[in-house]
Amino acid sequence: MTEIFTGEFTQQEPIPEVAIEAAVALMRSGRLHRYNIAKGEQGHVALLEQEFAASVEASFCLAVASGGYALAMALRALDVQPGDKVLTNAFTLAPVPGSIASVGAIPVYVGVTEDLVIDLEDLQAKIAQSNVLMLSHMRGHICDMDQLMKICEHAGVRVIEDCAHTMGAKWRETWSGRHGVVGCYSTQTYKHINSGEGGFLVTDDADVMAKAVILSGSYMLYDRHIAAPAASYFDDIRYHTPNVSGRMDHLRAAILRPQLANLQAQAQAWNVRYQAVEAALAHTPGLKLISRPDEESYVGSSIQFLLLDWAADRIENLLARCASRGVELKWFGGREPTGYTSRYDSWLYAPSSAMPKSDRILAGVIDMRLPLTFSLEDCAVIGRIIRAEVGALYQLADGASQSAI
Repeated sequence: MTEIFTGEFTQQEPIPEVAIEAAVALMRSGRLHRYNIAKGEQGHVALLEQEFAASVEASFCLAVASGGYALAMALRALDVQPGDKVLTNAFTLAPVPGSIASVGAIPVYVGVTEDLVIDLEDLQAKIAQSNVLMLSHMRGHICDMDQLMKICEHAGVRVIEDCAHTMGAKWRETWSGRHGVVGCYSTQTYKHINSGEGGFLVTDDADVMAKAVILSGSYMLYDRHIAAPAASYFDDIRYHTPNVSGRMDHLRAAILRPQLANLQAQAQAWNVRYQAVEAALAHTPGLKLISRPDEESYVGSSIQFLLLDWAADRIENLLARCASRGVELKWFGGREPTGYTSRYDSWLYAPSSAMPKSDRILAGVIDMRLPLTFSLEDCAVIGRIIRAEVGALYQLADGASQSAI
């Protein structure tokens, strides 16, 4: 009998009851704005910032409206100007080049390897074009951070890490987001903690954080921040930095604080599911799994594989066949951007040149969410369905090629 998966790929876990209770109590108080606190209170936002900073061993943290906002604030805080070039991944999601374009800067795309990380050889070749790299740990894959930082430090390039998919992950013993000058994170619904939208910016640089706090709309209330620099760092910055309001509100902070406390347990639960699907897909003819280096402690909230050199119509057929059996796959090689999947050559607001090596890889990238609402048996079923459909199409293509000989 043909297996059908009946689960929902967009169904997240419910918000924890303790977070719901905190949110309801806050709504009853009416004090939702980030600086609206009762006498003697520090407020959910300031406490969340303090807790997140401690969780990644950062000196300073700013909670903001979204991960994309955090990226744009990081660029502004590093004084990136209109017309400046900013290095970034060719394989990433639209908010990354979007944040660069939002400050009037120009993305310079760096290639991707078959491990779905930034191509360090291509980075080395392009490193002289900018003094800022916005590094996207796309879909949770972390490159050799030792080598990347060596390249960037030698060239005087400052690194902003986009950790939307790596909150809770590490390279060796260093938390993702803590290699560069600034780390940026997302708390959007499909990320590792969920407030619908939201994000964080962390750094050890007091001047960078002071500027980010003013940018976020502190209204000279920066003394109410806990995870921020001393007041003296604001003495001059406050007069020369515009207010681009975007600090998080108390409601989202209240929802996030209990989730942050449980992040590592959630990460382990994701990895068990990731490994279940990975095991089901291992040794499937025509399908290449992504290798994970020993130095990487990942959070497997999604899984990717490659169908290298498959014709576009065959991949479209695979997506349709899997969808008919309840399995929702995303493809980064489509002719048009769809849903959350787009690629560097579809962002026409920024110039780009063909990247044949990366284009071959992107043409074969298949992506799938792994919500924690999936059971391990769900993951096994999904893996069997993908394996069966890939195998069937691969055999058909192989048979056709043999017939042509």
